[in-house]
Amino acid sequence: MFFVIGVVLVFATVFGGFIAAGGQLDAVIEAAPMELVIILGSGVGAMVVGNSMDTLKGVGAGFGKVAAGPKWKKQDYQDLLLLLFSLTKLMKSKGVVALEAHIEKPHDSPIFSRYPKIAKDHHVTDLICDTLRMMTMNLDDPHQVENNMEKQLEKHHHEAHSPAHAIQNLADGLPALGIVAAVLGIIKTMGAITEPPAVLGGMIGHALVGTFLGVFVAYGLVAPIAARLGSIVDEEGQFYKIIQDVLVAHLHGNAAQVSVEIGRGSVPSSMQPSFAKLEEAIGQLPND
Repeated sequence: MFFVIGVVLVFATVFGGFIAAGGQLDAVIEAAPMELVIILGSGVGAMVVGNSMDTLKGVGAGFGKVAAGPKWKKQDYQDLLLLLFSLTKLMKSKGVVALEAHIEKPHDSPIFSRYPKIAKDHHVTDLICDTLRMMTMNLDDPHQVENNMEKQLEKHHHEAHSPAHAIQNLADGLPALGIVAAVLGIIKTMGAITEPPAVLGGMIGHALVGTFLGVFVAYGLVAPIAARLGSIVDEEGQFYKIIQDVLVAHLHGNAAQVSVEIGRGSVPSSMQPSFAKLEEAIGQLPND
């Protein structure tokens, strides 16, 4: 919703202000199609040259993510804390043998099945199950586990940010590509130098549309999209940090409820369940 409102405001203020100042959109509308072909076509081509296929796929998905917003909502953060509570409590009360069935086949686990959205995300389930699996193999040094998880989160965060960086690089290049389009327009104009001033003026105006569109699309649309995608990736990365905090706290010997409370502190403020609400939700969990 805010994405659409922002785009409408950008177009309304730029073109509305131009019209209010007495400008005519005829020249812009007439020149825009071919200028955009040059600017966006070369920009997308440069993006293809400079990025891997995985990054390009992420760019396509990134535009949808910007429109939809972060994947994880307020209920998902509470569900994650409840899932981690159930797993750590089971491990502490019944030992690693009771836990193995849940981490070896999480999609068949009654604990994971309570939270289908989380269970469908293989990054989340892999991080939880792989870490708990290491614990069942007697890797119980909290500092070593924390360091290992930190490396995994760094790698995932770096890869997740690649599409945002690619879009930002596109935004950085579009003004220069707009100048390229404008220069080509000037070259075309110089080839018609014998035409009357009215014709030459129109041709120069068409050429300058290229510079305008390059700057407008870069800073009015593409750069904000890159910034928003980067902030969404950062927010979603916090979801994984909660897993690290809870499991490391568990390894330090804390009770399951204490470990989960430590993890609750890492939940973004706007998504954070209150202590009382989380405690109430824990009290309603079935006895595994």
